[in-house]
Amino acid sequence: MSEVLDNLLYSEEHEWAQQGEGRIVRVGITDHAQHLLGDIVFVEFPEVGTAISAGDSVGSIESVKTVSELYSPVSGTVTKINDALEASPELINDQPYSGGWIFELEITGEFAEAASGLLAAAAYRELIGE
Repeated sequence: MSEVLDNLLYSEEHEWAQQGEGRIVRVGITDHAQHLLGDIVFVEFPEVGTAISAGDSVGSIESVKTVSELYSPVSGTVTKINDALEASPELINDQPYSGGWIFELEITGEFAEAASGLLAAAAYRELIGE
């Protein structure tokens, strides 16, 4: 069974979003997604300073099985990437909700508005059949 945290919001493409300080939102892929991908060997990040819209393909995640697109769950401007994943992409497998986060962005409005299209934990569990 995949871990789904109640304090996060989720996209139907299996990304999560976590409200940080101010207008910062941290993004990663779910435990369910990393299980489907298998051993992750490379992450292609969005570029810092890039303005992105919710649903945009912003990079990719390569595993021993496949390459999967990475989508942004919310709109904003990329402010930071998780540099630790360049040397240790397997952190996504080991810690999908902590050390394996992928990027942060700054939203323009309120988090509730920016995340209005995302799923709460219960709805995400239903989506993945758990």
